[in-house]
Formats: sequence, C-alpha cells, structure tokens
Amino acid sequence: MKHLLKSCTAALASLSFATQVIAAEPLKELGKGEGAVSIVAWAGYIERGETDKNYDWVTDFEKETGCKVSVKTAATSDEMVALMNEGGFDLVTASGDASLRLVAGKRVQPINTDLIPSYKTVDERLQNAPWNTVNGVHYGVPYLWGPNVLMYNTDAFKDKAPTSWNIVFEEQNLPDGKSNKGRVQAYDGPIYIADAALYLMAHKPDLGIKDPYELNEDQYKAALDLLRGQRKIVSRYWHDAMIQVDDFKNEGVVASGSWPFQVNLLQADKQKIASTFPEEGVTGWADTTMLHADSEHPNCAYMWMEHSLKAKVQGDAAAWFGAVPSVPAACKGNELLTDAGCSTNGYDHFDKIKFWKTPVAKCATESECVPYHRWVSDYIGVIGGR
Repeated sequence: MKHLLKSCTAALASLSFATQVIAAEPLKELGKGEGAVSIVAWAGYIERGETDKNYDWVTDFEKETGCKVSVKTAATSDEMVALMNEGGFDLVTASGDASLRLVAGKRVQPINTDLIPSYKTVDERLQNAPWNTVNGVHYGVPYLWGPNVLMYNTDAFKDKAPTSWNIVFEEQNLPDGKSNKGRVQAYDGPIYIADAALYLMAHKPDLGIKDPYELNEDQYKAALDLLRGQRKIVSRYWHDAMIQVDDFKNEGVVASGSWPFQVNLLQADKQKIASTFPEEGVTGWADTTMLHADSEHPNCAYMWMEHSLKAKVQGDAAAWFGAVPSVPAACKGNELLTDAGCSTNGYDHFDKIKFWKTPVAKCATESECVPYHRWVSDYIGVIGGR
C-alpha cells in the first residue's frame, strides 16, 4: 500500500497532457562513450548472468563500449515515471501507460534513429506505435512486448487450464474443492482497472465498453465495483515479481494475473505452475527504451539502444522474460528462445492484446472518459477498502 501511494502520488505530477508536444532536437552525431549508463528497468530486463550465466547481455556490451551499466529496478509504471521525474538516470524501459506521460512531461527526448542502425530491423508494427511516436517523432526504441497472462497452480486446477478471469474476480470454489478466497492476487497498479474493464466487456456487454482504457463514468463505476468485490478474496496486491514467485511457492497462492517472467522462474524451479490466455482476452505491454531529457551519458545511452536491438540480445531477453522480441529476426536461430518461442509467447496475438496506455479525458470511443489521475486515487481507495 505504501509503495502504491508513493509511486502514484509522485506520478500525478506528470499528468497534464499537452495538446501538442513540441519536440526538442535529437542528438546529431554519436560521440565517445562517457563510461557509464544508468537504466530504470523492469525486473529481468537487464541481465548480466548473475541469476543464470546463460542470460547475460551486459558483460559484452561493457567490454565493447567501456560503458558501465547500472540498473534501478522498478515494479510499476508509476514508479518509473516518478524516478524519471526525480532524474539521475539515462534510460527507462517504459510501458505504454508511462511513455506518453514522460513525453508530455518532457522527461524524455526524441531520438535520432539514424544513429541506431538496427532500428530498421524493428517489427513494423512497433516502429511508429502510438506509445513511442508522437507527431511523427520517435521517442525511443522498442524493446520487448507481451501479454499479462493468467498464472495458476496446476494442482489446484486439476491440470486443466482455467478458461476465465472469473477465478480471480469472483469468489468461488476451485477444482480442488477449496474456495479461492485468500488464494488469489491482483496487480498493485492503477492500470489494473483496465483488467476489470476487459472482464466486464465480455460479461456485461450492456455497459458498452469498447476500450478498457477509455471508460465513461458508468463503465468506470462498474469496474471499481468489481474490484471492490475482488478485494474480499485477494491475499495480496503484488508489484514485486520475486515476492509473487515466493507467494506461489510458499504462501498457498494459486491464481493471479502475472508476467511470463514469473511463470518461467517458477517452472524452472520445478513448481506446478502454468499460464493461459482466458476467453475474455488479456491486457499487455509493449515497452520502449527511452532517453532522459537530461541524460548525462547520451553517447553510452545510444550505444545501449543499438545493442538492445541486436538479434541475439533480443532473443535472449525474450527467452528470459517470456516476452516477444521487437526484432523479428530474433525469432529464428536463438538457442535460448528456440524457433517456437515467439509463437509461444504471443507473436501472432499482437492484435488481440489490449496494450497498456494512459487513460485521458479526451478519448476516441466515448464523449468523455475518466482520466488517469482518477484511476490513481480511486485504486488506492479500492486497496484501502473504500
């Protein structure tokens, strides 16, 4: 609760969306590396072989460039926005519910794709995506993307995958004969309201929800009501991937929305864990490596952005996290990802994933939508029992 309150409150400062973003001039030419680069990243995004020696895309970069990599792990998009507002970092791996806030708040700068030769190898579906490109100006390079899956304990579900998100939203007995109360989790971030809205799109079509991130007052109220009911069965609102892993191993948690990263870790540890895409669909994330407006190491930062798009790095990172690489060439010939990895992780489901984006008042599907600052304050209220 303290984590959510701190990161969300800090993030509110960046919510005055500009009607027109005036881009600063991107870097003209690449100079000598400054010897360091600092990155705000999701857990598991920047690996140097400390957890598993097979997964290391930092050591060679440091040897080749002389740029020492330091990483600050963030658990939510709001925490990333807060850290970038504070400053002192060069790069951030921002999801779509943070990237445009960073652009509007002038916390990131445009990039010169001519200084990143591998940009042309990026999946065309991502090169000009609305979460990384504003008025034709690029604000970073795509990194990884993927779904928020339903992770479950196979014993609790008798080795049959659950078909609906209802097992985490509504109190019921599970296939093992026990109630789900106290055995499920929910995500500790306001963007999770969209997961409730996605569920309602399927189960209450009369609400008329067309986009889970664009909700009018009635639709928004229905989503909050669903979440207030969910609170009665949730054992923890998770934001730390490693704590969620421990909860599934040791605390009796059997179902939750999660990232493929946790699924992979638990399966590697021989736990009885699997994941699925429920019938209502899934939300998801498409992350962009963005350059801080006041970066102290822009040359090293550009070198990292180029390095992050190498097919080997993309494949290894996607294999480790359970994500889809932004460079299609990484889908073939990578020993860790395997040739089936991209398909397994959702490459062909791009159009079916409702990617995170920041809710704004002036939206496309309703005359007026509930803006993100309301999501922030109201989700804090839901978790607090209000």
